[in-house]
Amino acid sequence: MTQENKSNADGFSQRVQKAVRQFGAPRLIIIGFLFSLWLSALALKIPLPALLSDTLVRLGMNTVLTLAMLPSIVGGTSLFFGLPLGIICGLLGGVTAIELNLRGFPAFGGAILIALPLAIIVGLGYGWLMNRVKGSEMTVGTYIGFAFVSLMSFGWVTLPFKNPEMAWAIGKGVRVTVSLQGRFNNILNDFLQFSIAGVKIPTGALLFLAFMCLLVWLFLRSRLGLAMRFAGMNPKFAEASGINVNKMRVLGIVISTVLGAVGILVYAQGFGFLQLYQAPMYMGFIAAAAILIGGASLKSAKISHVILGTFLFQGILVAALPVANTVATLGSLAEISRAIISNGIILYALAQKGGEA
Repeated sequence: MTQENKSNADGFSQRVQKAVRQFGAPRLIIIGFLFSLWLSALALKIPLPALLSDTLVRLGMNTVLTLAMLPSIVGGTSLFFGLPLGIICGLLGGVTAIELNLRGFPAFGGAILIALPLAIIVGLGYGWLMNRVKGSEMTVGTYIGFAFVSLMSFGWVTLPFKNPEMAWAIGKGVRVTVSLQGRFNNILNDFLQFSIAGVKIPTGALLFLAFMCLLVWLFLRSRLGLAMRFAGMNPKFAEASGINVNKMRVLGIVISTVLGAVGILVYAQGFGFLQLYQAPMYMGFIAAAAILIGGASLKSAKISHVILGTFLFQGILVAALPVANTVATLGSLAEISRAIISNGIILYALAQKGGEA
């Protein structure tokens, strides 16, 4: 009997170790950290429903941007550090919709329709470049993203928009921050919103997120999507099978760019502003960290990684700031805490490379 108990205990231990390896120790650490923050919030009498509400809102706002990482990874070009290119296309769609004096859902939908062709064109150019720097996609992509944001800063100054809600009072160009009040502010978050035990559910944003995930899921299971996945997994064997690997890589980048353009508009409607000039510079790192925390690697990613990673990243960010600010009551520490926590999560995720430490 003792030997049998020992055998059962060994079997259970092996199953636990296998489950930990499959799920990933980094994710277990992050999840444990998030639960410890929630427990700390309860101990400090910080309203937990408010934290959960804010986390769900941020989940709806940020997940499409994280989703933009997936097609690029699946297509074989690794993390999409050219995300600022797609973001700028979305911002151009947003300011154009305001210039056309659109409001409500027509403004949000119009901004997406304007941004889509821009994102496709930019994605094709960026994909062409990535095919010529194979093996250095992340390094070159980061540089291109930074350079495009800096170059577009001159563009924002010279754009001939006249709407007083966003144009400078003197001269040409648009302001650094453009308010969406009366345009499409919270257009998704407020749609069919309801509460459960004090937790507000941003139904519209979550439904839109589900729709975007469904589109990507259906594409990845289509014939073209399977070819793209195959090209990303084993380029040499894919070429031998008659698949044009370079075209599949470009396709993944174009889809990622389009998702980035849509994602920034979803983010902006929840944030309430379009942030121009230098604001898109580092958003690619946040999205990359989120998908890596969710369980993706540099060569493989799933939609579940996107959702789990964004929830964990935003959940920690939402809970850690009030806990830190309650413990250290100096007001000047708020921004310092935010920078340390957000950049710490990004550094941890990139160091782990999605669990491949």
